[in-house]
Amino acid sequence: MPIDKDTITTALASIAHPRTGLDIVASGAIGKVAYCDGYASIRVRAGGLTDAQRRAMKDQIGAACRTAASKVGGSIAEVHTEMTDDPPDAPLQAQPAAPPVGGGEAAAPSKPGAIDARYIIAVGAGKGGVGKSSIAVNLAVGLARKGLAVGLMDGDIYGPSLPTMLGLGTLDTVVRGKTIQPFFVHNLRAMTIGKLVDPEKALVWRGPMAHGAFKQLVEQTDWGTLDYLVIDLPPGTGDVALTMAQLLKLTGAIVVCTPQKVAQDDAVRATRMFQQLGIEVLGVVENMSWFVGDDGKEYDIFGRGGAEQMAARLGVPFLGALPITMSLRENSDRGEPTANFTDESESGRRLKGYLDAMVENVENQVALASVRQGHTRPTLTIS
Repeated sequence: MPIDKDTITTALASIAHPRTGLDIVASGAIGKVAYCDGYASIRVRAGGLTDAQRRAMKDQIGAACRTAASKVGGSIAEVHTEMTDDPPDAPLQAQPAAPPVGGGEAAAPSKPGAIDARYIIAVGAGKGGVGKSSIAVNLAVGLARKGLAVGLMDGDIYGPSLPTMLGLGTLDTVVRGKTIQPFFVHNLRAMTIGKLVDPEKALVWRGPMAHGAFKQLVEQTDWGTLDYLVIDLPPGTGDVALTMAQLLKLTGAIVVCTPQKVAQDDAVRATRMFQQLGIEVLGVVENMSWFVGDDGKEYDIFGRGGAEQMAARLGVPFLGALPITMSLRENSDRGEPTANFTDESESGRRLKGYLDAMVENVENQVALASVRQGHTRPTLTIS
């Protein structure tokens, strides 16, 4: 029996997908299989997999192909496996619901149109250009790297950034019936209005239209069962924030601010808006806090520490400060936010430390907010 494409495909069906629980063929992860004269070529949709998972899958594919060839009395000289960042065709149907934070039994799968999330966090800012979307994306990626089920919704209706920052440009939006399937990238589920409209079209919308678009992202996206849903809001204190407060029961909000006074003024207004809407402010993040030059010297371009002082004055937690770094900008432009957590250079490790600290501080404030809001109860263990 000769080796052919079907032989290879059958062999691949013996490999379990690390996230869906099905084999990599049934999971829709195989994009192309080709074989000719001892050479096999396989393209794998590996979006959402870690580097370690990709390496393991590549090794398994090579071993499975060679084993299959030997069973029919043949051999394969080379197996070329190409890993793309595309997600599997249908990861959400196959992926089991993640267990709730802290262990225990998983919640029942959510119905389309309802968000089944343990915690919902909004990320807002008083003005544009302070890196709000960057904070939202890296917060979501950081939470997902902890093994949590995370959704990221681009609620910035007028200026959606997720198509670029998550690398969604080449991916097609899938709609089943009236339900939008979120993208599965960087170990999280994401949806943005930027993938539902012409990418170069100006969204000149009045309030009711913005309300409808945000409502569609909330109610018509099949988010599944989540530990965290992170919502990237548009800057300012407009219609979308009001719509969000009407539609969702938020755990809290994060305000992003740069250090200078003009940014603080607008951040104060954003903080007061959340408080007026009955949304607890989990804290403030100071972005672009400083810059490290080639000489190793730190430059406080915008006046380091201003947002921290503002947080203290308002009586809200300070969640951390992030510097201006070339790698953060480059990874955002490339749609590779995971690289902010995996760069092993000295500067990369420092950036990861700042991001990890921010994520941990957010988790701590979420836990405290949940206790205050009666979602969880504190426990006392006596030994």
